[in-house]
Amino acid sequence: MHHSRTRQLRIVAQDPTIKGKDGKILTASVTVPSEVFSPGPNGYRVHVIDYDSSTGTHYMPRDYPPRQNGQLPDPFDKIKNDEVILENPQFHAQNAYAIVMRTLARFEFALGRRISWGFDGHQINVAPHAFADANAFYSKYDRALMFGYFQSPVSGKNTFTCLSHDIVVHETTHALVDGLRERFIAPSSPEQAGFHEGFADVVALLSVFSLREVIAYLIDAAPNHPDLQALNIPTPSNPDLIDADYLKKDALRKSVLFGLADQMGQELSGVRGQALRRSVLIDPVAPGGDPYLGQEAFEEPHRCGELFVAAMMNAFLEVWLIRIDRLKRSNTEKQHLDRLLVVEQGADAADHLLTMAIRALDYTPPTDIRFADYLSAFLTADMEAVPDDTRYNYRKHILDSFRAYGIEPSSPHPLGIWEPEVEFAEHLKYDSTHFESLMREPNEVFRFIWDNRGILRVDERAYTHVQSVRPCLRVAPDGFILRETVAEYVQIIELFASELEQLSPPIGKPDAMPGSTPVRLLGGGTLIFDEYGRLKYHIANRIFSAGLVGERIEYLWKYGYYSARDEDENQFARMHLRRSAVFSNHFVEEEF
Repeated sequence: MHHSRTRQLRIVAQDPTIKGKDGKILTASVTVPSEVFSPGPNGYRVHVIDYDSSTGTHYMPRDYPPRQNGQLPDPFDKIKNDEVILENPQFHAQNAYAIVMRTLARFEFALGRRISWGFDGHQINVAPHAFADANAFYSKYDRALMFGYFQSPVSGKNTFTCLSHDIVVHETTHALVDGLRERFIAPSSPEQAGFHEGFADVVALLSVFSLREVIAYLIDAAPNHPDLQALNIPTPSNPDLIDADYLKKDALRKSVLFGLADQMGQELSGVRGQALRRSVLIDPVAPGGDPYLGQEAFEEPHRCGELFVAAMMNAFLEVWLIRIDRLKRSNTEKQHLDRLLVVEQGADAADHLLTMAIRALDYTPPTDIRFADYLSAFLTADMEAVPDDTRYNYRKHILDSFRAYGIEPSSPHPLGIWEPEVEFAEHLKYDSTHFESLMREPNEVFRFIWDNRGILRVDERAYTHVQSVRPCLRVAPDGFILRETVAEYVQIIELFASELEQLSPPIGKPDAMPGSTPVRLLGGGTLIFDEYGRLKYHIANRIFSAGLVGERIEYLWKYGYYSARDEDENQFARMHLRRSAVFSNHFVEEEF
């Protein structure tokens, strides 16, 4: 009998505060890879361990039924009772499992290969009720995603972070990015820390918006939004239609993005809601005209990450508006549009942008990422997969949106893409390396780097290590297949602060920093090989680039990284606790 490669599982579409037209919690069935669970559910990549450390309770895992007519049934597929969603720990376990697996599948689809977590081992542990606290985090040390629960100040009932779609995706993204770029969690700059948080937010939001149920809910709620009620827009008599005046940029920004933030803010303001609300409200032009990234307020990692979210999500709105405009032009009755088509266009735009955003990770440098680096990576990765972008102009809108927030691509190329290795291509040496090994073996890639260290400008004074070699098979929307191999290497050198100025070129140190302070410098590069084993791109952050390294040392010294003990594996927990404390302190004082 033929067995399906996927299965459907019921989840909460966003979080329990969002209700459908029937007044019930909005749920959705999502597609995940098919597998026969052990009780938990426990599968080949996700292992749910439902232990509550605050109460010492171990919740009984559920046995899942065997295949029926080649399909694996979902025991919660007919769920109608909200109490099951809110109170049944076995549904909570399924919700967390399904969202984690869906996120993993989205990354693997975008990158064209199997990918690993940010630790040794194949399975990540997921604790849906890990502790009684308004927090959730990824712990590399525990190989786990930990989700807390807390008593809501609004309803007085327990709120479970494992039931919030975007929280689960956010933490899963941390674990996956850690597996792809393990140096991105190291102290470096506000933008590197902000990127981890901002990118996780963007993946979470686009994952939510790719669910038609969520966009339909937000579209239906638009007429009730306070800012839009003042427009006195007539409601179409046909519930399958929506007035086009609700589908303009400012209206969508308020009713859809801000509307979602309002819902999240009801129960989860300290964990998620406030961050999204602040991101949505960041104007493209900073007050006074100064770039946001030059302001001290944006040196705080979460605030810096909100800038990344604002640029990405405003680009999403622009693409969705193009799709809506095409619906308007093809519609004979200009005032009203088919509600279902509007929803589908938004979900498709989110899903496509999500693939583009994830794929860009392969084109980032392996250390000290900045938003400008990611922007060039995004533009290059999409140019390789989809050379013709004229249908919806995703790349143009991403570039325009980042520029509106003062972020220019790192590459000087007119299109913002990384410069291909054309100028020195004929001088690269391949005669000592073997094609098959170069596509898979770190030692072979290191031989290539060493043989070409002068052309690639790889500094011999530093320790060099090839961290990964990853063959990829990417499929573009038009069916075009792109075969590449992505390899990343890092360079490390440890010295005393007094030695910085003796380097060539010299690197200055902060005046107050003692010369005996140990300083670790990081650099490295990403190598993109084509299907014939020829180098296409070398995306590098040089270990001795005096300007950037000097800025990095100044920042780390200013915020005490050289005087404090090393950050341990649970830094995501501490970062999220700090964010919760900041937002809870300001929730009453600030109006959004």
